[in-house]
Amino acid sequence: MFHQGAAAYAPPPGPSAPPATMFGSVPGYEGTVAGGGGYLPPPMPLEPVAPPQPSGEADWSIPCLSEDVAREAFKMYASSNCCYSKSPATDGVITNMEPFNTYRYRLETFTESRATEWAHKPHEGEPADFYTQTAPRPWEVQATPPQLFTNHMEEIRVPFTSSIKECHSCHASGTMPCQECNGRGSKECWVCHGTGQSGEQECSRCNSTGKDSCSECNSQGYKECETCDGKQQLLTYIKLKIEWTNHVEDFVLEQTSGLHTGDLSSVTGKELFKNSQYLVYPVLGFPDPAISEASERLVREHQTKYAETSRILQQKQTVELIPITKVAYKWKGDNHVYYVYGNEHQVSADYPATCCCVIL
Repeated sequence: MFHQGAAAYAPPPGPSAPPATMFGSVPGYEGTVAGGGGYLPPPMPLEPVAPPQPSGEADWSIPCLSEDVAREAFKMYASSNCCYSKSPATDGVITNMEPFNTYRYRLETFTESRATEWAHKPHEGEPADFYTQTAPRPWEVQATPPQLFTNHMEEIRVPFTSSIKECHSCHASGTMPCQECNGRGSKECWVCHGTGQSGEQECSRCNSTGKDSCSECNSQGYKECETCDGKQQLLTYIKLKIEWTNHVEDFVLEQTSGLHTGDLSSVTGKELFKNSQYLVYPVLGFPDPAISEASERLVREHQTKYAETSRILQQKQTVELIPITKVAYKWKGDNHVYYVYGNEHQVSADYPATCCCVIL
């Protein structure tokens, strides 16, 4: 039994983009479009106030690392890697320890940025408040910021911008043609490929019909509209996207120990100076002028760059003295070096005794 193929069938159109006329015009939100239109300029910032500066009587020293502490840190480093033999850490003999302590200046700028866009969601009985009152301007919408210097994002429906519209995807029917079967409710049988026969016999899969039921739509030929969740109507509104971001930038004074500066990003040091306020003032009169120069440059850059597209809520600057000790040791007649750094006593080393680990 042979079944002729069905006539050419044009697939049903998929969901369409919201028409421009779907959204109204709200005073203070002119130019807002679906999908967003960039960040909104913040209110004018205030001028920074000069904070207390580092005292010349501060204690800039760090106690020298003892051999016992350096050896124990090396042992822990070796034991943390399954491919390292413990022999260099336990049998190596320390021949010299040299400090290379360095300063790190860190500036943190905590900002809030706001952007708006027209959005929609399935209408679930919410009232339409469009034009019942004047909508608050983007920077007038109340929002609770997170803990200072932590990243967070929040989306808020702007009050008095909501209206109810027919769904543009399903034209208020609540359903859409099934894309899997092109609205037919059935698909070509995958066993007989629509012929109704499997070899010399009738196809038992489709009972010789050449068609297989569409499991995506339960043979109905349509599915619930994904845009409106079958509600037939949409609530359109202006969505305010608020992002709180902590921008962190470090300056580490160059040191000649041989330790890569990037290794210091994961450790802490002895805090020598800390100042936090709305807008910080550069650190002046620091014993090493390179720190003062870096502070002046970074403060200027941050306040210029981030004030253009966001509102600076708080800044914080710190100066740390990070301990670095270069440890020379001898193992099996050869000279080797490792570094112990940070309050955490982390270790960096070109370890001399490794084995080949195979992970199955």
